[in-house]
Amino acid sequence: MSWIDVADLNDIPLPGARVVKTHFGDIGLFRTGEAQVFATSNACTQDGGPLSEGIVHGTRVACPIDNSVFDLETGALLGTGEGHLQTYPVRLDGTRVLLERESVLARGAA
Repeated sequence: MSWIDVADLNDIPLPGARVVKTHFGDIGLFRTGEAQVFATSNACTQDGGPLSEGIVHGTRVACPIDNSVFDLETGALLGTGEGHLQTYPVRLDGTRVLLERESVLARGAA
């Protein structure tokens, strides 16, 4: 398994989010604890809103446009409605945030 270095942990607010731009679309990095980071597709499945601009609470994020709430661990839309975010394996190496390379590349093949 290979990893891509995408950010410094200290550049992600606690709690908060940042966006990583890729050739295959934006990926949201969400920091929910001192060393707890999740990565998902950045677009809300309901209206396309930028989730990295939403409010992070616990292991959930609320869309800044329509308030849809997603579980960052599973990508599931909570409450009513249908939708599921793509999630990406994340690893920390000191303060560096790494994404699993193959899952990012697989997004481009979909």
